[in-house]
Amino acid sequence: MFEFVRNLAHEHEQVVPISVFVAILCLCLVIGHLLEENRWVNESITAILIGGIAGTVILFLNKGKSSHILRFSEELFFIYLLPPIIFNAGFQVKKKQFFQNFITIMLFGVIGVFISTSIITAGSWWLFPKLGFFGLTAREYLAVGTIFSSTDTVCTLQVLHQDENPLLYSLVFGEGVVNDATSVVLFNAIQKIDVSRINSRTSFQLIGDFIYLFSTSTALGVTFGLVTAYSLKTLYFGRHSTVRELAIMVLMAYLSYMLAELLDLSGILTVFFCGILMSHYAWYNVTESSRITTRHIFAMMSFVAETFIFLYVGMDALDMEKWKMTRLSVGTLMASFGTLVFLILVGRAAFVFPLSAFSNCLNKHPDRSKPLTFRHQVVIWWAGLMRGAVSIALAFKQFTFSGVTWDPVNAAMITNTIIVVLFTTLVFGFLTKPLILCLLPQHVTDTSDEAQGSKSPKEDITLPLLSFEGSASTNILRAKDSLSMLIERPVYTVHFYWRKFDDRYMRPIFGGPISSPPEC
Repeated sequence: MFEFVRNLAHEHEQVVPISVFVAILCLCLVIGHLLEENRWVNESITAILIGGIAGTVILFLNKGKSSHILRFSEELFFIYLLPPIIFNAGFQVKKKQFFQNFITIMLFGVIGVFISTSIITAGSWWLFPKLGFFGLTAREYLAVGTIFSSTDTVCTLQVLHQDENPLLYSLVFGEGVVNDATSVVLFNAIQKIDVSRINSRTSFQLIGDFIYLFSTSTALGVTFGLVTAYSLKTLYFGRHSTVRELAIMVLMAYLSYMLAELLDLSGILTVFFCGILMSHYAWYNVTESSRITTRHIFAMMSFVAETFIFLYVGMDALDMEKWKMTRLSVGTLMASFGTLVFLILVGRAAFVFPLSAFSNCLNKHPDRSKPLTFRHQVVIWWAGLMRGAVSIALAFKQFTFSGVTWDPVNAAMITNTIIVVLFTTLVFGFLTKPLILCLLPQHVTDTSDEAQGSKSPKEDITLPLLSFEGSASTNILRAKDSLSMLIERPVYTVHFYWRKFDDRYMRPIFGGPISSPPEC
């Protein structure tokens, strides 16, 4: 039997590995379905465990040579696997909750990444040599900080109930997406700086590059989303074929990502905001049957891509080439791994609790009936401890060439990254449900979003924007009211006037229902 398989693999070198990997991927889906009711185990943990088992079998069949079926590379991840994951996150995001909590999400997802990166970089730079781990350059230490600042909130989101904890779910979900985008943008910015002369000017250059990449990538995604929505509304593809509607949305989203990468921008941010704009406008310009189909297809593509990544991580954990290439002793390797986990814990805590307090100060108004309590903050801290696909991809991009490395230091960092991802996903992932059940009993319902939607001060939709028809004194009084609202309730005020602007100018051009009060 083994001889038959070996001959078959020799005759079809490309087809057999892909067929075996797809078969294992199908097995993941089946087992994940059977374990759906068991909330202790989620899809990512299932995929990693099955990947480990499959890797062990392949390693045995190859007589200890390799546990791989396919060779993973950062190009495979960034070009084919990441776009559907991020686009689906933007397309499925609850826009009203996301933008009502936008400031808090940006605090965690942007400022938090900078703080976490600084702590992990400084800590590893100081502690690694003391552990006997030498050879990393200044740029690589900075890259390590961004690699291990990227979070994976899947485990927590699968345990949290969106209906019972809408505010908490929105913050964890929003931060997870913005965190991934920020980590990649910061990682790319680090590749451009001159690390031979690191000073205060270098820090300002890094921040400037980050702001440029963040703003231009967002603008490109918004542009593609609006162009797609306008095209679907004016050309009405659905009158001939609903397939064309779906095709134009998928291709435009992918084109936005590839164009951003071609221009050295952040494809993650571009395709994320493209997804938000498409779901806000373009989704209403397609036929009813296409609306249902698009959501299911985008979710399916994202789910398969995520499962593929975690399945490979499980297999890659048994890659003997990297373990043999690593010249560190087992003690040094475990010490460096423990140091990274410790720095992740400290770096996460260093921004979650202070920024939560700052967010509560900004949101002292009836828009949020409940502040972020200490229990909420612990859940947010815990949700960001897991590391996943983006960390793996950035590590491969920094320390390998097309998935291969012959440098012992680079091999050690790849091994460390895989161990950290496995440990945080399996150990922290298994502990997520009991922790959340302990901190947030299911009978306690967070009704903050209901309060946001039910009663807010000055929720009088008749309060108009400045009018050319009114007198100067009337407009001055309106401006004073608007300025007072902005100072007292900045989040609510921006959201309030955006809804008015959206209903009055944007939706008539790009599509979407006009409601009163308008929904964002």
